[in-house]
Formats: sequence, structure tokens, C-alpha cells
Amino acid sequence: MNTQAVTETLAAVRMRDVRKSFGGVHALRGVSLTIQPGTIHALVGENGAGKSTLLKILQGVVTPTEGSIEVFGEHMSSSSPENSRRLGIEMIFQDLSLIPTLTVAQNIFLNREPRRLSILVDERREIAQAAEIIGQLNLRVDPRTPVFELSPGQAQLTEIAKAIHQDARILILDEPTSSLSAQEADTLFGMLKKLTAAGTAVIYVSHRMTEIMTIADEITILRDGQNVTSGKTSEFTLDSIVQHMVGKRVTGFQYQARAIDRSGKPALSVRGLSGPSGKPSDVSFDVHRGEIVGIAGLMGAGRSELARLLFGVDKKTAGTVELGDTAVEFKSPSDAIKAGIVLVPESRHEEGLVVEHSVGDNLGLPQIGQLVRGPFIDRRREGTLTSDLIKQLRIKTPSADNKVRNLSGGNQQKIVIAKWLAIAPSVVILDEPTAGVDIGSKAEIVELIRSVASSGKSVIVISSEPAELLATSDRILVMNNGRLAREIERDEIESWATIAGDETQSPLIRTELGLQVAIQKATQNVH
Repeated sequence: MNTQAVTETLAAVRMRDVRKSFGGVHALRGVSLTIQPGTIHALVGENGAGKSTLLKILQGVVTPTEGSIEVFGEHMSSSSPENSRRLGIEMIFQDLSLIPTLTVAQNIFLNREPRRLSILVDERREIAQAAEIIGQLNLRVDPRTPVFELSPGQAQLTEIAKAIHQDARILILDEPTSSLSAQEADTLFGMLKKLTAAGTAVIYVSHRMTEIMTIADEITILRDGQNVTSGKTSEFTLDSIVQHMVGKRVTGFQYQARAIDRSGKPALSVRGLSGPSGKPSDVSFDVHRGEIVGIAGLMGAGRSELARLLFGVDKKTAGTVELGDTAVEFKSPSDAIKAGIVLVPESRHEEGLVVEHSVGDNLGLPQIGQLVRGPFIDRRREGTLTSDLIKQLRIKTPSADNKVRNLSGGNQQKIVIAKWLAIAPSVVILDEPTAGVDIGSKAEIVELIRSVASSGKSVIVISSEPAELLATSDRILVMNNGRLAREIERDEIESWATIAGDETQSPLIRTELGLQVAIQKATQNVH
């Protein structure tokens, strides 16, 4: 394994000793990167490692302070989006650039419409050519469909089709599967393989390490704005990637078996629970004290709807919920909180945080009633509370007065978790707890979830990431179309792993593949 790929062939991208400073902050400290045509090259690193700056330089949005860049042998002499597009570089962000009210065909041909009489858009030819492009990419959608009617996966693939039509030779993908179902992700991977077979170079950025191990041909790892190492994917293990990224060995994603006493009364007992949307439908399960139960399933399976019912956001239409020996009825989240159930929601920005307020304000919100003295907040008590939580959860912030929007995604998520733990709940529900955070923060949050369960609390983890479910869950429930399709024990996952993987893969990869197979079988109603 080497710190800088060396090749005699004409590289799609060759960056040498690229540096970038913003004032006194050195975002890049001499990064070198070589991307070969016809390959998928993963660029990985924690938040702040320099990935975004490097990609913005390639995109032409940021000008490097020093260094040289060649694209298929041509020196990139100026930094502008127009020049990057001329060189064949297209970047697809998490927030797509499609216009929702336009059709698939209109978006693909935007500003490059086929015309007749040099003036009028030839709509018939536009639709026919769009159908040909999306057909080549195995995108099954009518080119006349407005984008707002597409699923997230279809919109993502339409964005790629648009980039290909614009003669992209280098395609940069930033967290491309963050909003995709497993099936849509598989379609994306198939499309990328087809593009690379035709010579397109793909730069792939993702926090999902097992995804990178599956799809990438080569990997470059950055840390603190510098190269750590580069090499073929086969030269790495999942553990070695994470260790290179964070600079130390991380054990957060290795499941640690714990003794769970299931002989007594469950801490949470759900029977025949149904919701107003038909999801969930007739769901029954138990969670014991100190147990972590994972909930898996495809997008739209009803997992988040289940969490909303348990937290009192939505009202149940049937079924019962018991906490210990007590039957509970929640008309609002306030009722659930008083009973001891809290929810860390899927969208921390929309539902979990007030990002324009301080860390201290956010941490104190659930206990505002206890912190108020007359018409004022007792700032001394609030300060003690927030100081303790910041230390306990290792939240990285200059002070409790710092605005939440200035923190990394991982530290923001810790704040959402911390504010609920401070009220000592008995049941903690976490919906996609590590979504959008880097690998180091993921490991810390996984360890935090384990410690919460070890303190005697019952934990439900809803996740689309098999690695996260495997690292935390004592049992995994699979939802399909609003119903519980299957319960998977740890030993069953191990047996599926022997079928799904092969001996050349790491045990963790094989186990994750095993879980994916078990989930797929459950969603196909195969038992």
C-alpha cells in the first residue's frame, strides 16, 4: 500500500501537492490524488479531513493555494465551474439540482435542448433521446414524468443521467445512497459499474464503509487535510480503513454480547399496535430492561411511523402499549416523556435541535420547567447540567454558549441524545441515530447506545445501516409494509453470513451481508 498512487497511464485526474488555506486555517496540506479512468475511487475521511475542499477544487468552486491538477493530461489552468464542466467533471450532491416541476426529459436536457428551426424545442426528439439515455442506465421511469413524482432513488439516478448527457468523464458522487432504499442503491451500483466499464471515472464519497468496500476499486484516505494512504480496496479491511481515518483503533462496530434477563416482565410491551396511515399494522413485540432491539426494513416499511406512535406524535387506531405493569395512552409527546419514553428523531435539524440557539439552550430544553425560577431561567443550574452532559457525552464544543449550527453532525446528534438522557427515561427510541455523521462519531454513538442499555434502559434502534444494527442490537425485528415480518436472533445472522459471503471477505462484511440476506428474505415473505 502506498501513500501516492503512481502510474504511467494517462490518469483521469492527477492532483499533486494541492494545498488550500482559508485565512490561517490549512484545509489541505499537500494532498496528492490519482484517479484512473474506468474505476470507482472512494475518497474517505472524517468530517474536516479535507474531502469537501478537495472536491470543490475539482469542481472549480474553490481555487487551490498551491499545487497542480491535470484532467486526462490537460492542466487545469483556471478554477471555475464552467472550466471543470468543459473538462468533463460533474458533481452530484446530496441535495439534488433537479427542478421538481420539470419532467425527467426536461431536466436531462436543461440548457441543451434539441431544437428545430433553431428556435423551438423539439419535444418529441427530447423525450425519445431521454428514453434512450435512461434505458441505457436501467432507469425505469417515463421521461415525461415530473421530477416531484419520482422516488428519491429515481431522482438520484435522473441526476446521473443528466450528468452523463453532459458528457461527464469524471463523476463525483457525494453520499449518493443517503436517501435510497436497498433496491435503489443496488440499481445505482449497477449503473456505476456500467459507466466505469465505458471508461468513466467515479469519485465516490460516503460514510458507509461497507458500501465502499463493496463498490470501490481503489480507496484514498485523508486525515487533517493530508494523505494517509491510498491503495486497491482489496488491500484494506474495514478495521484498517477506520483506523487510518481516525488515527487509532476503533472497536465501536464490533458487537459485544451482553447477558439480557428476559425472564421477568418486559419494560415495554406492544400488542396489536396500528396507526392511522395503516403503518404500523397489528405490530406486537417486547423490549426488556437493558436490551437493545434493532428494527430493520426497507424505506417505507413503517419503522418511523412506529416510533411516532410510541412517542405520542401520532395517535394509535388499535392496540395496547404497556410500560412494566402499567397500560399507557399517549395523546402527545409530553405524555410519553412523562411516562419515560423519549425519541431521538430521524431528522435532527427539523425535529431534534434549534440550531440557531446555543448548545446549553438545546441541552436544557426538556428540563426547562425544572430550570425556571419565577420568570427567569436559573442559568447556574442550567450551566451545571450542560457542563455535566458535555463531559459525559464528550461533545466537542468551545463552550456551552456556542451555537449548535457550528458543530459537526456527530456532535449535534450527541446533543439530541444527551438532552433526552438527562431526564432519565426508561425507554429510548433512536431513529437513524448515526445518519450523516462520520465514522469516528458513528463509533462513539454506537458505544453510547450500548452504555445507555447497560445502565438498565430499554433501547430501540431504527436503522437502515446493517453495520449499525449489527454493532448494537441483541435482537433485530424486520418490518415490511407496516407489519413485523420476522425476528432475527444473533445466531441466525451468523448462519446467513456463511451463505452470503465468501472466505476472502472480512467476518464483519460477511455478517453484514448475512443480515442483508435475512432482511431481504423477510421482506419477500420467505421464512
